[in-house]
Amino acid sequence: MVLIYIDNADQEIKNASHEAICYGAALAKQLGTSAEALILGNVNEDLASLGKYGASKIHQVKNSALTHFDSKQFATVISEAAKVLGASVLVFAHNVNGKAVAPAVAVKLGAGIVTGACALPKTDNDFVVTKTVFSGKAFASIQINTAIKIITINQNSFGVLMQDANALVENLEINVPVSNLKITSVDKIKGEIPLTEATLVVSGGRGLKGPENWGILLDLAKALGASTACSRPVSDSDWRPHHEHVGQTGLQIAPNLYIAIGISGAIQHLAGVNRSKTIVVINKDPEAPFFKAADYGVVGDAFEVVPELTAAILKSKGGA
Repeated sequence: MVLIYIDNADQEIKNASHEAICYGAALAKQLGTSAEALILGNVNEDLASLGKYGASKIHQVKNSALTHFDSKQFATVISEAAKVLGASVLVFAHNVNGKAVAPAVAVKLGAGIVTGACALPKTDNDFVVTKTVFSGKAFASIQINTAIKIITINQNSFGVLMQDANALVENLEINVPVSNLKITSVDKIKGEIPLTEATLVVSGGRGLKGPENWGILLDLAKALGASTACSRPVSDSDWRPHHEHVGQTGLQIAPNLYIAIGISGAIQHLAGVNRSKTIVVINKDPEAPFFKAADYGVVGDAFEVVPELTAAILKSKGGA
């Protein structure tokens, strides 16, 4: 059986989990077994509806002690659930929580693990998983030989496929250990889609010359309904908050559309955004490295190009 972990926060299922379920369902079909999912804690969503992503059954561990994510506590519960359910393969989203808990589960189960997979495994003879390495510059094929196997799937590498189906929802009784974490306060960013969940992102760099010029980027983001991001020099200069920093030392994201404005595209920045489905670069320097990674590029002054792009988008939507 393939068991997919459903990541959730604030009683809402994260978008990355939908892709993980689809991936797990496709893998289960390939292996000739069932695809079932595991969720810890309570959520506001109709769990039966997750059947549309391919899961035949949802196992829910209801316990108030699972309200806040604790990687050590969650790893213990997930590993025990895998033993009880007889899972041979576990699938996690390769997001912050998945990267925190999957390796710990692997240790507890004595399982081989591949993190950041970008395709279904080859299972004809062995079990070989492909992943990106060297900041997305190359691929590695890794064979897992253990009885239990664990995979974390890169966001936007498989896609979301839906069908008309419902899943059976069952309560799963698992002993939940007491968490050693003590939550003293929680500071949340309100009114924004988290960058790790965003499908559209508009990002700015030093080419915008200062925080006083960020209005053109914000206008474009608003027209698109996109989240905003920035390069490291921008956040280091306090032009924008640090939670918007994407790159090797910041957030790693994989939106459907990433628009980079005034960003040269150093390898450290590319490492955080190269899993984007489509990359659009706007830069007045035709030699900017980012153009080599771009699907579409505009060589021009951002202060001229971006307002015109925003106006065109608003016009296409019937706005001003």
